[in-house]
This record gives sequence, structure tokens and C-alpha cells, in this order.
Amino acid sequence: MAKPKRVGHLVLNVKDQEVSTKFYTEVLGFEISTERPGFGTFLTCGKIHHDLALFQAAPDAAPVQEGALGLNHMALQVEDLDMLKEYYQRLQEYGLTDLRTTDHSMTKSIYLKDPDGNGIELFCNSQDSAEEGLAEMRRPGRKNVELVLG
Repeated sequence: MAKPKRVGHLVLNVKDQEVSTKFYTEVLGFEISTERPGFGTFLTCGKIHHDLALFQAAPDAAPVQEGALGLNHMALQVEDLDMLKEYYQRLQEYGLTDLRTTDHSMTKSIYLKDPDGNGIELFCNSQDSAEEGLAEMRRPGRKNVELVLG
């Protein structure tokens, strides 16, 4: 059976390309690969041509609605718990107060919204290998708990 190798990139339609580009670069740390004002910004984490693209939506586009069909959230992996704590501080300094933190036991996560209301998860792995993480996810009785970062 054919199967994909990996998720290549994500494209979001955004209300304001300039505002969203600023958020994803200045707050989350993406780099601009290329930008076409009025059309889209292509962003990279620094290793491939682009990981995320922000396309300017039509002026009459419907807003993102929580719980509606479509993207629930995207997950962005960070290096380690220290970097996750650094993000938590940065997000608070930026003025984001609607942050949710969770220790999933195989990952530790911060959940937030971008300027259009798209869900974002910043996470770090808690195990050294993918196999250990999968085993933890499948462990009977595993429960999510609040992660205290502050």
C-alpha cells in the first residue's frame, strides 16, 4: 500500500499576511524563505525551503471557528524542556494570556492561538527515542496532567 513519507509543509490562509508573518517570525522564530506581498509568505525552520506558508485570504473569507471542520491545531517541536520554558516566557511577554500547558507524559506542550485563531502546540519530547515515545503513548492508564512552567 502506498503511504506518505512525511508531512511536507502546512499552508494557512490568513486574514492579514503582514500581521501573521510578524507573529510567526517574531514570536515563534520562523525565518522568511520568500515573501510575495498580497499573496503569501513562505517560512522555514531553517533546514528546508519551507515548512509553513501564509497565504493572504480573500477579504470576505469566513473566520476560523473553534470546533468547526478543518485544522484543529498544528504541532511545532522544540528542542527540549528549557526551550519550551523560554517560549512560555516569550509568549507571556508578547501578551498571550490564553495559554494551556499539558504534560502528555511522552511530550510536554504549550497550546496557543495565532492571530487568526488557528491552534498551535509547541512541544518537546520526554523520551530519547521515537520507540520509547510510542510505547509511552500506548501505555495503559497514561493520563495527561497540567504542566507547570512558570
